[in-house]
Amino acid sequence: MDTKLLKANEESIDLACELLKNGEVVAVPTETVYGLAGDATNSEAIKKIFEAKGRPSDNPLIVHISNLNMLDKIVSKIPEDAKKLAKVFWPGPLTIIMPKSKEVCSEVCAGLDSVGVRMPSNPIAREIIEKSEIAFAAPSANISGSPSPTIATDVFADMNERIPLVIDGGECEAGVESTVISVLDDKPVILRPGIVTKEEIEKVLNKEVVIDKHITENIDAKGEVLSPGMKYKHYSPKANVVVVKGSLENFVAFIEAHELENAFAMCFDGEEDEISIPALSYGKIDDPESQAHNLFAVLRDLDRMGAEYIIARCPEKEGVGLAVYNRLIRAAGFKLYEV
Repeated sequence: MDTKLLKANEESIDLACELLKNGEVVAVPTETVYGLAGDATNSEAIKKIFEAKGRPSDNPLIVHISNLNMLDKIVSKIPEDAKKLAKVFWPGPLTIIMPKSKEVCSEVCAGLDSVGVRMPSNPIAREIIEKSEIAFAAPSANISGSPSPTIATDVFADMNERIPLVIDGGECEAGVESTVISVLDDKPVILRPGIVTKEEIEKVLNKEVVIDKHITENIDAKGEVLSPGMKYKHYSPKANVVVVKGSLENFVAFIEAHELENAFAMCFDGEEDEISIPALSYGKIDDPESQAHNLFAVLRDLDRMGAEYIIARCPEKEGVGLAVYNRLIRAAGFKLYEV
């Protein structure tokens, strides 16, 4: 398949809409990461997404809409908590899990009776949805298990000859996937952390929100999951990743004690010169938003630099930092060392 990489403009957006209407898969930018979009009501289109990514079929997808009227075809019921959250956070990086409608094909939901829905704020994604009149399912536009792409050239590197079109909309703003929250029961549960935090959601709902334990712990391979990003090894580069929790001094001592060949470090701004091996910063130590924005790009950069091992400084698990921690610990296959 000849894959086109085109800058976002009227002509390329029209082409994307035509392809979606014909049951094809298109890579599009969102404010979180690039997504691999296909018609959520077309089983053949969804199968093409799984095939292009090499994604296990029991890993559900998220449906993207551009206005609230589209919800009627996607969900069978809109819980009150969902209405409150949508009013505040949509459009934006929040996915809400609700009961699915019959029109959404089962492949999107991995056979479940629920579906995750979000309304992206990225104007290119919204225009494609509006013009095509298609609510598209879209996981991250990468080979399954690898770091999610935040620039179009990384999408093309993974998806060349797998899909017909990649729309280049520039660098993604957030850098990590959306927060996923289930409102299927009275007590909302965050299944995947993101830029929208637990504290912000609790303020809107005026009730306790639970953090699913599998955000920081592994899940059994046979376990059923409601959200992407909960199962299997995710976000991982080719290099072996380990996460080290502790002071910079102890982090440096850990590196020097292990003497790994072709090892690189991931650290915070200003720490590079303190480390005895090549090091890249993935953000400011007190700024989790900057860490989230840079995380996947730095993991991909280190692969390109030939890293066999990546030793990463551990972020804090508060606010947006929980999203960074979740992605990094999964990239490491839960290899965490406290020093």
